[in-house]
Amino acid sequence: MEPDEDEAEVGANVLTGAEALSSEADAVQTTALSLNAKSVILMEASTGRVLYESNADERLRPASVTKIMTILLVMEAIKAGTISYDDIVSVSENAASMGGSQVYLEPGEQMSVEELLKCVIISSANDASVALAEHVAGSEEAFIQRMNERAEQLGMKNTHFVNTSGLDDAPESDKHLTSARDVAIMSRELINNHPDVFKYSTIWMDTIRNGAFGLTNTNRLIRFYRGATGLKTGSTSKAGFCISATAERDGMSLIAVVMASPTRDIRNEAAKTLLDYGFANFCVYSTEGGSAGLIPVTGGVAPTAEAHYGKFSVVLPKGKDKNVVEEIKLNESVAAPVKEGDEVGVVTYTLDGEVIGTVPITAANSVAKIGYGGLLLRLIRSFLLN
Repeated sequence: MEPDEDEAEVGANVLTGAEALSSEADAVQTTALSLNAKSVILMEASTGRVLYESNADERLRPASVTKIMTILLVMEAIKAGTISYDDIVSVSENAASMGGSQVYLEPGEQMSVEELLKCVIISSANDASVALAEHVAGSEEAFIQRMNERAEQLGMKNTHFVNTSGLDDAPESDKHLTSARDVAIMSRELINNHPDVFKYSTIWMDTIRNGAFGLTNTNRLIRFYRGATGLKTGSTSKAGFCISATAERDGMSLIAVVMASPTRDIRNEAAKTLLDYGFANFCVYSTEGGSAGLIPVTGGVAPTAEAHYGKFSVVLPKGKDKNVVEEIKLNESVAAPVKEGDEVGVVTYTLDGEVIGTVPITAANSVAKIGYGGLLLRLIRSFLLN
């Protein structure tokens, strides 16, 4: 329950561990951060690279951080065209009956999907989350099933949802659990594929019902942390204070998840510490890919095929992105028939002589094998031209 998040303090463990990987390309330094929370993780969003973690797989109550999955499924439904932002939702008695953080929806009240999303993302409204769930899936139960199916698809191995909001006062809520790593995974899926969420998660204050009801963002980092973009807070007396905090600076997007801190301020400070650590020590090297030129084709109806390569991203220690060397190496030739997408070379990225990644070069177009008649015609033309 979290309009003000002024819950009783809950005991938590002080974390001082960090995962350290040996390769410089892995971009993780041996550092111990003192964070008052049971579980934390810091992830770079574009690559999914974990920069810091401690107890990241411990199953814990997520409180309203649950709503990241609710928001994800709603935005996926909008993207798929099964619902739209402009749909008008008629609030059910079930949705209106939700306790905790809410916007006091009335049975039969009508509100657009966009307004309900704002209520969930900005003010963590439980009643709005249920109204959206029912609109997307027909019932809250069917939506919860989709939440668990989506969690499994995303590889969230320590997650099970029993409701759309994270309320944990019912007996069955003991089974409503997730982990810091799983929260980071679903947060990454949301922000990478549905950046529209930032239109709402960066709002500090707004209104609904034609200005009659005010919304205030439960995530204070939006107002006080440079580069903050979201994403979702949560707190109950059982869960403690949780957050999935997202921020972007200098083209690098980070996700900091903090679970089970004893107070709101301690939780926010832990998230800031994680984000500060990430921005101070790491950077992202990325390329958009492009043309690799022409590759000779033997025995084809055309003498060459276009070749191209895709995007590449890697997390590196701060400043090391300037030392990355890109080497494009095409095969000497390729025999027809050539199909679009056939691998015809490789792009290698090195840092200080160490390979940090490769990207395949592929044919951008198909080239059919030349037949006997075509070969004969080509020989005749060659003879006449010479």
